[in-house]
Amino acid sequence: MRHFDQLAEGVRRELFHLAPESFERTSERSVLAHALGATLYVPATRNDLASTVRRRAARGVRSMVIDLEDAIADPSVDAAVGSTGAVLSELGEDPPDSLLFVRVRSAAQIRELALALGPDQRIVSGFVLPKFSTKTGEEYLQAVTEIDARSAHPVYAMPVLETPEVLYRETRETELVGIRELLDRYRPQVLTVRIGATDLCGLFGIRRDRDLSIYDVGVAADLITQVVNQLGRTDGTGFAITGPVWEYFANHERILRPQLRQTPFADRHADELRRSLMSRDLDGLMREIILDRANGLTGKSVIHPSHIAPVHALAVVPHEEYLDALDIVEPESAHGGVRTSGYRNKMNEMRPHRNWADRTLLRARVFGAAAAGISHIDILTAQQQSELQEAG
Repeated sequence: MRHFDQLAEGVRRELFHLAPESFERTSERSVLAHALGATLYVPATRNDLASTVRRRAARGVRSMVIDLEDAIADPSVDAAVGSTGAVLSELGEDPPDSLLFVRVRSAAQIRELALALGPDQRIVSGFVLPKFSTKTGEEYLQAVTEIDARSAHPVYAMPVLETPEVLYRETRETELVGIRELLDRYRPQVLTVRIGATDLCGLFGIRRDRDLSIYDVGVAADLITQVVNQLGRTDGTGFAITGPVWEYFANHERILRPQLRQTPFADRHADELRRSLMSRDLDGLMREIILDRANGLTGKSVIHPSHIAPVHALAVVPHEEYLDALDIVEPESAHGGVRTSGYRNKMNEMRPHRNWADRTLLRARVFGAAAAGISHIDILTAQQQSELQEAG
């Protein structure tokens, strides 16, 4: 599977200086963690679940979560688990080009699905573990380890931090240290750590407005900072941390100014694209994606197909950043020092910027590096045109 494969080959050649590489379910863990991109959550109770998964995969969604938790009413859970097992078995006969995960409610559901799928299962790449804590985490991770041992490819855990213990200041540090130690014991099974912003905000009766980002909500922003500090370190002890979900996808009356500058779109004759993005509140999503990356997060949880294109377009490494990263990782740069960037507009410091360069080049492997003169607007335009051609 590969990002942007839904675009015509000629379009990809025009957009990319470095084309995205393909990846598989068996690719190394660090590659898969960054390749998730926009992870689309799909309720397990959809009548057309199998066809929905295949359709979204064909349109460029490379990671999906079949949701048995918040998206399912309590009385429907048992039936949803059974139907999910049947759908996954069906999909396993001809796996779509997407990594599939299941968000469960308990470790028992992991084991129940493992029995339904049988030995040597080939479709599930992992499980999303909600309300993950030092109390529940061990049982969750042990269940994932058991199914991983019987699977035809690695099966991963994606724990979600969203409990009072991790949010409330008086228990946070002890809880995060305990979670870090627990995840370290199961490191080969942990793909990413996810942050359940909706549940965390709910503990204070907060729901962020679509004109604001999660970083404007103080208690959530404070937690993200601490999670990155404890679990996102680049010294070999950290994990990839995923950006929290964006929950809006339709127009509303605006109080604050739109968050997309007009000039870059006008310069590319893409005013209609700008209006379309703002009409679906995607300008707020795009701002939050940029802030996610600035704060050390990678990828994004999403709940609507319209969110996929912005997340993936902004994941493409700009040409300037790609050249900077290459410059920083050159063998002679290991001795440190400072050098003017290839674009002659900044200084590249070889030692302080090395971890950034390594992460940037890993992102470029799975999402590509843009050609000179190509911006995220061009990539969004190409994605939109591809969708229109398919629909027409």
